[in-house]
Amino acid sequence: MSDKNYVVSRILYNSETCFSETDIKDLKKGDLIVIETDNGPEIARVSGYSKNVPEGITIRKFLRKCTEEDLRKREENLKREKHAFNITLDKIKKHGLDMKLVSVHYFLDDTKILFNFTADERVDFRELVKDLASVFKRRIELRQIGARDEAKIVKGFGICGRTFCCHTIKHQLQPVTIKMAKDQNLTLNSSKISGACGRLLCCLAHEHEIYCQVKNMFPPEGTTFRYDGKMVTLEEINVIKMSAILRTEDSINIEVKLQELEKILKEQNILSRDEACNQPAEAEKDTDEKDIVMEED
Repeated sequence: MSDKNYVVSRILYNSETCFSETDIKDLKKGDLIVIETDNGPEIARVSGYSKNVPEGITIRKFLRKCTEEDLRKREENLKREKHAFNITLDKIKKHGLDMKLVSVHYFLDDTKILFNFTADERVDFRELVKDLASVFKRRIELRQIGARDEAKIVKGFGICGRTFCCHTIKHQLQPVTIKMAKDQNLTLNSSKISGACGRLLCCLAHEHEIYCQVKNMFPPEGTTFRYDGKMVTLEEINVIKMSAILRTEDSINIEVKLQELEKILKEQNILSRDEACNQPAEAEKDTDEKDIVMEED
């Protein structure tokens, strides 16, 4: 384990989780700091500390605690973003482009403006970029994002009543599969297992591991064995209730605790499913690939 203590923070505008090194010891959860990103300095909110950094994550340079001037600049940028959003909508309409503008972001150092948009197909926005550069007199970046990235930026509440997972929990969007829903015994109704973005719920991915850990301790559904002197079939394992449903030959359902079921199966030498729950499955295809064009004024 590393002796370094990394500050964990989330960039305000897009909720990206970042890790930084600093000698400042009095940073608390909720404090605002300024860190260096690929696009320049950004304001981020401290989430806590970590001894380790996930593989593939870039260490961001810690610049300073957020100052009054930084906050004033951010408030000014928020106002300019609203104005720029309306102008850009008019420009998109003028050029007849089939695209949906998601957000406009002024970077803290005021050298570049980022425009996030979604589109069903690839969009030739070269003329739009030139037009925007002539209006705003800054470097312009148009970025095509997918539906899940859009939800992460726009923010909102899921069907559970909590803030979107992609905005509050995930620092990277993970692949989500239909198999994850099946492993969790969920009804395969798109309205029930899809988020506001129209994609499979993020929580299917981060709850999947515990479902597999429990289910892999038992044989697959459909296995037959003796229980209380009768032949029964294992119909379902309910991880939430930590119980199982057994069906008799007379079509009677019996609910037993998993602890009891484990003991019965061991007595009859019936093996577990040998991690079948963790077999890889093709992830739901997303369109989060980004097409980026930048123009210098």
